[in-house]
Amino acid sequence: MATAYGPDTRDRHRPGTGSGGHPPAKHVLPAALRAPFEGRTWRELGYVLLSMPISVVLFCFAVTMVSLGLGMLITFLGIPILAAGLAMCRGFGAVERARARALLRLDVADPAPIRGKGGLMSWVGAVLKSGVSWRHLLYAVLHMPWATFAFVVAVTFWAYGWAAFTYPLWRWVFPAYAGVGGIQLYGDRTHQVYLDSPFEMALTSALGLALVLVTPWIVRGLVAVDRVMVLGLLGPSRLATRVSELESDRGVVVDTAAADLRRIERDLHDGAQARLVALAMDLGLAKEKLTDDPEAAARMVDEAHGEVKVALQELRDLARGIHPAVLTDRGLDAALSAIASRCTVPVKVVVDLESRPAQAIEGIAYFTVSELLQNVSKHARATRASVDVWRAGDRLLLQVRDDGRGGAGVSTGSGLAGLTERLDAVDGILVVDSPAGGPTTVTAELPWRG
Repeated sequence: MATAYGPDTRDRHRPGTGSGGHPPAKHVLPAALRAPFEGRTWRELGYVLLSMPISVVLFCFAVTMVSLGLGMLITFLGIPILAAGLAMCRGFGAVERARARALLRLDVADPAPIRGKGGLMSWVGAVLKSGVSWRHLLYAVLHMPWATFAFVVAVTFWAYGWAAFTYPLWRWVFPAYAGVGGIQLYGDRTHQVYLDSPFEMALTSALGLALVLVTPWIVRGLVAVDRVMVLGLLGPSRLATRVSELESDRGVVVDTAAADLRRIERDLHDGAQARLVALAMDLGLAKEKLTDDPEAAARMVDEAHGEVKVALQELRDLARGIHPAVLTDRGLDAALSAIASRCTVPVKVVVDLESRPAQAIEGIAYFTVSELLQNVSKHARATRASVDVWRAGDRLLLQVRDDGRGGAGVSTGSGLAGLTERLDAVDGILVVDSPAGGPTTVTAELPWRG
């Protein structure tokens, strides 16, 4: 197994670290004061401002094409017109996903392309039967009223906030060009109230500052709805995503099984098989010398007896690597205790299970702990370790801790990366917490499937 411990993987998967393994930047100002000037705020405001004209164009196009297609269903032309409208809505959806990716940092996967069996009518049928196409049409219809509301709210708060906040800087416009002291707050035939005193200007500016500080959070609340709409209506369906995950997991399972078969074949060829061939040759020579030199023949038989013992031990180890008998007979508690006894550091094993999971899950749990303890023996430089196994609802949880040097990470090509892929294939999860200097805690979660 490739090493999973080393300086190149330190901090890469530690909680609370930023991208690239660096800790998040520390700011002097609190988030409430930084928000009006952050790039995220301006990107989200730009998204809201652009949504208004884009949604109007998309809404008008969608309603026009659908109305035209439905109105002409009495003729043959209505069906291809409706399909063309749905296809164009999918094109607009691609633009919206790109806009969300650029401004909201929302990475939405593209839905599966339309696959027709060939010919125009096959393509038209595929478009009309595609749920993704109709979800794009629904987005075009629903997004326009929401985009209008979000535009009005965001622009109103933003404009009034900054205008009131900077009021002392531009109040001179009123006496210079309007002949009044400032903004008229109230007026009738006998009374007029203007914001022209220093106190009134300061109060207006303070109110504007409050609006400026709260507007970014209002905008974030507005774009949260846009995120939900883009994810729910413009992305692939949950079923399609699940099918894609299962196809990927199936490939991992096939590759893992093929690698295990190659390992077993290599171990048999290079180990037990080679010893048995040498044993057969030694016994043949001993047979020839049995009458001429009985003492030499006896020594050769004794050596062959030793080779038989070594070959049997190698076969036992190989069988244990495929599926240990103790796991089948006595369950995880005894099997994990046997693994712990072979570790180079003392290991405390606690298994709290009232029943046994499915054999496949039990086997994956066994080999997961085995590989993690091998990492502890080879790379952790630990003095002690522990293994805890328990059930939480319909999940089986394993946790391996050690007091070693830390720095473990699920990096490409490491042993933990391969272990993560194996767990993913059965809807499992692997979480690594290994700060530099230790300790290391690896938690695996598997479905129970009893």
